[in-house]
Parts: sequence; C-alpha cells; structure tokens
Amino acid sequence: MLKYTYEPNPKKSVKVFGSGLRISTKSSAVICDEITGKQLDKGKRLLQDLVLQKRSLRGKYYTNVSKEILNILQSAENNAEFKGLDPSKLHIHASAHKGFRFWRPRRFKVRRQRRKVTNIQFVLEVK
Repeated sequence: MLKYTYEPNPKKSVKVFGSGLRISTKSSAVICDEITGKQLDKGKRLLQDLVLQKRSLRGKYYTNVSKEILNILQSAENNAEFKGLDPSKLHIHASAHKGFRFWRPRRFKVRRQRRKVTNIQFVLEVK
C-alpha cells in the first residue's frame, strides 16, 4: 500500500484508499483536483451532477470516474460518522495516482491488450 500524500491530525480526520480501480488516471486526477479543498456536501453534489450529466468539467461529464469516486467518498463519510466527526464540517483532500498495469488475456486469435488501473486516496478532515 502506498503512503498517503497528506497526513493530517488522526483525531480530526478519516482516510480512505481505493486501489486497483479500472478508471482513467487522467480523468480521476481532473476530478480530484476539482473537489480538493471543498466541503463534503459540495463535493458530493458536484459528483452527482456529473453522473446525471447536469454539469461538466472541461466539456466532459466523466460519468464512470464520478461513480467510482462517489462510492469511495460515501464510504469515507460513513467512516467519519462512525468515528464521531460532524459531516457538515468535513473538507476533502483527494489525489489520484497510477496503479499497476496488466495484460488482458487473449480471446480467440485476437492479441492481448494492456490495461491500466488507478489508485485514489481521500482524506476528510475537520477544519
């Protein structure tokens, strides 16, 4: 497992790590840059609007990436509630990194393909 890119106070924060996600690293980096520093409810609203195609970032909706990030963010919110943190005061710090690469096996006589995965880190902290 990778080290986190941001180390806040453990009593006032929650960390979540998504590894091996089959989404684009470039697209997830765009979304992570957009939601970093926002409050939790505003970040979730942005991701839901991207999934429903009400808003776009740089002319794109990033629906697949938004769905995966929204699932991880929901998990982080549940962890924060379990830890006793107030969800209305949480701010997001997100980062996306390249994961491992693997070869998709051959099908019939079609040659195999190289696939990439993404690792995502979320830190929710009270500010």
